[in-house]
Amino acid sequence: MMILAAPIAPTVAASLPTLSSSIQILLLMSALTLLPAALLMMTCFTRIIVVLAILRQALGLGQSPPNQLLVGMALLMTVFIMRPGLDTIYATAYQPMVAGQIGADVALGRTGDVLKGFMLSQTREADLRKFAEIAHAGPFETRAEVPLPVVLPAFVSSELKTAMQIGFVVYLPFLVIDLIVSSVLMSLGMMMVSPATVSLPVKLALFVTVDGWSLVLGSLARSFGG
Repeated sequence: MMILAAPIAPTVAASLPTLSSSIQILLLMSALTLLPAALLMMTCFTRIIVVLAILRQALGLGQSPPNQLLVGMALLMTVFIMRPGLDTIYATAYQPMVAGQIGADVALGRTGDVLKGFMLSQTREADLRKFAEIAHAGPFETRAEVPLPVVLPAFVSSELKTAMQIGFVVYLPFLVIDLIVSSVLMSLGMMMVSPATVSLPVKLALFVTVDGWSLVLGSLARSFGG
């Protein structure tokens, strides 16, 4: 849906002055429904929420922290990491558009260029080549020439792979704790005691001792080159 909407968005924006106020409000409300999808696919939100979900699973906490809290943390981290890009969008697109210096189509194009630059900086070359081949696009002289419909799926694929790699590194030490606790319980003949019952406080104590939240969130922020 995002790929199909991108090429026609400037045309819609350019035609807004000729439409009635009610139609403009309707189009604006329809566009707002695309914001969650844009947040998921065009920012760092995907990597952060996947890693946080894997971390919760590794700790064995079930639904604690709850999904709402994880999403809130991911949103705050997304705003923090994307702040340079958001400042650029505000200065080069939003302010000139409000001042009447540029039209909505130009502002939308500048916003897309900033987001595209961010996505390209986080996308693997192999993913770009793969989706360019699927779309029968290219060859391209530079990465900047790759069109947005190709960059977007390549970015999402690359983000998911990166999130899984980080999640593996996060999960590994907790898996080792589970294995050690299980081995100790087996050697003591405590067959009826669930290993998760014993390993959970051990993992929590270790996580709090090493200031785990700060390490994970800080590492996530630095993984984007911040």
